Amino acid sequence: MYPKAYIDYLVHFHGDRDYFECHELLEEQWKRDGRPNGWLVLIQIAVAFYHYRRGNMSGALRLIRRAQALLEEARGMIRQLGLDDQALEALLGDTAARIVRGEPYRSVELPIRDRSLYEQCLAACAKQQLAWGQPSDLGNVDVVNKHQRRDRSGILAERERKKRAKAEGK
Repeated sequence: MYPKAYIDYLVHFHGDRDYFECHELLEEQWKRDGRPNGWLVLIQIAVAFYHYRRGNMSGALRLIRRAQALLEEARGMIRQLGLDDQALEALLGDTAARIVRGEPYRSVELPIRDRSLYEQCLAACAKQQLAWGQPSDLGNVDVVNKHQRRDRSGILAERERKKRAKAEGK
């Protein structure tokens, strides 16, 4: 049984290509689970593809390389998450090479080896009326530039609350 946040991550990664949402979903799971590197690898992959699609090649390459380095420590968890760790390593290497060559972004599929996980994801995609594996809609600014378009008022208010509490010694 896989966590719902992980299924949702895979649905967004392969369905609507909302890499920002992928990051948000797994960041919470990562914190709940004690910050294991397997989740961090997947978070960094999503953020790397978010940057790559937006043309931030240096940011994308930096995150792909971090994910590659962490993958060595996280292979067991990556396999437990139903992914093929060797194929993922190859995908990251290929993506890094494409970025270095200055090649444009293209959508990819993470190498899912667990057939039941794949079928769960397909069903979840269909339920959300998304097509698994469709290329990213580069014209969808709500997804491509999501970090610029989201409401951050709650985050900013929480930061301010923490600053005040710290200043008051609480």
